[in-house]
Amino acid sequence: MVYLIQDFFLFKPEKLDPEFEFQYNNLDFDEHTLDIKPGVSLSVLRFKAQNPVGIVLYLKGNSRSIKGWGKFAIDFVRYNYDVIMVDYRGFGKSTGRRSQQGIKNDLQLVYDKIKERVDEKYIILYGRSMGSGFATKLASTNNPRMLILDAPYYSMAKSTGRYLPFLPMTFLLKFPIPTYKWIKYVKCPIHIIHGTEDKLIPFKSSIKLAAINSELTRLHSIIGGGHNNLNTFESYHEILGQILKANIIAFDRENSSIDFKRKTKRYQRL
Repeated sequence: MVYLIQDFFLFKPEKLDPEFEFQYNNLDFDEHTLDIKPGVSLSVLRFKAQNPVGIVLYLKGNSRSIKGWGKFAIDFVRYNYDVIMVDYRGFGKSTGRRSQQGIKNDLQLVYDKIKERVDEKYIILYGRSMGSGFATKLASTNNPRMLILDAPYYSMAKSTGRYLPFLPMTFLLKFPIPTYKWIKYVKCPIHIIHGTEDKLIPFKSSIKLAAINSELTRLHSIIGGGHNNLNTFESYHEILGQILKANIIAFDRENSSIDFKRKTKRYQRL
C-alpha cells in the first residue's frame, strides 16, 4: 500500500492553468515551454540580469510551483546572474507522469539546452531541499562552475525513514534520490547551506554529506535557521554573496528576499 500511494504523500504540486500569466514586479523574465515527448512538457522561467556573468539553474523544493518560487530569483539577479527555474512533471504547467529517472532525464535536457548557449564554466547549479538531490546528480555527470545545496538531505529514503522507521523505505520508495552516492562524483566546488534548527532535514545530514567529498565541500551554517526561512536571515544573504564571489556588493534589504514570508502549515514538505 505504501508503495502504491506514496506519490500522494510525497508530492503536493500546485497545478496552474495553461493560460496562467506569471507576474513579478521587480524581475525581468520570459516564459518557455520545453516539449520532452508526447504528453510530457516542462514549464520554464528565465529571469534576466542586465549584464549577466553566468546562469543559475535553480531546482526548487517539493511545494507548490515556480509561481511562488520565482521571487527568490532576485537573490541571484542582483549579482548579475540569469536564473532558470523549472517545474517538475505534474507541477505548475508542466505535464507528464513523475518518476525519478524521468525527472533526471528532463533536467539533463534543460542543462544541455543551457550548455548550447553558454560554456559550463558559467553555469551554477542550486538545489533547494528536494531539488538538492537532483542538482547533485546533474553536477556528478556534468562540469558546472559550482554546486550550491540549500537544506539538502542525505537521501530521500533516509529522510522519510525517520517517520516510518518500521518500513524498509530504501526498497519501497520510488524516489530514493541518494544524494550521498552522487555527491562523491562531483568535481566542482560544493557549497552546502543549512539551518541549525531545521526540524524537517536535520543539520547533521549536511555534516555527513560534507564529509563525503570534503576536499571540494564547504559547509555554511545559518545559526537558528529552520527549513523554510533561511532567506529571512541576513547571514544567508551574506554567505550567498561570498559564494557567488560578489561580496563587494553591500547587503541591500530592499533588493533581496529577506522579507519574503512563507505561509505556515501544519506540515512541511521536502
